[in-house]
Amino acid sequence: MMDKAEYVVTSDDADRCISLQQQYGGICYRDERAEKTDLPFTTLVRLPDVRNLPADPTDIGSYRVTARTIKPGSSTVVALFPMIRRADLTHAAADAHWRDQHAPLALVHHGAMSQYVQLAIDEVICGPEYDGFALCGFASLTDLKTRFYSYAEGPRLILDDVRQFADTRRSPRRLVAAVRS
Repeated sequence: MMDKAEYVVTSDDADRCISLQQQYGGICYRDERAEKTDLPFTTLVRLPDVRNLPADPTDIGSYRVTARTIKPGSSTVVALFPMIRRADLTHAAADAHWRDQHAPLALVHHGAMSQYVQLAIDEVICGPEYDGFALCGFASLTDLKTRFYSYAEGPRLILDDVRQFADTRRSPRRLVAAVRS
């Protein structure tokens, strides 16, 4: 597992995402489903750990994160899950379970997943108080839709485990994002 300090910005402004990516390097994720009006944001950009990045009125949130590459690889589409920890857990306890227990389980039950990165939030600069973002990458939208789980018991086992560290009612809906690097 490789850990790296990064800066993340969430927004509904795709042009902002692309501009930051071009200016600083990094990866931009954009959910282009127009019918999804209940998403917490539609773009997320991962940047090097820049300091003093000027805020923009279109930013929904900005965060300093530790990027953990659980499964290296590439992807064209990502299921992006914002995570809020259970109220009875500290950030450190929820993060430890996510990293040490959930990550190995996810690798078993998401066999078609071509890449897996956890963005553990170290500091909320502004915006919602998330604890992390899970980035589950797939080679295609078809793989994401039809091969998200490898085994019939996968959905139940994964959800049962997620409930051990995350508040599934307060954690926002997932995004299905195209990757631009």
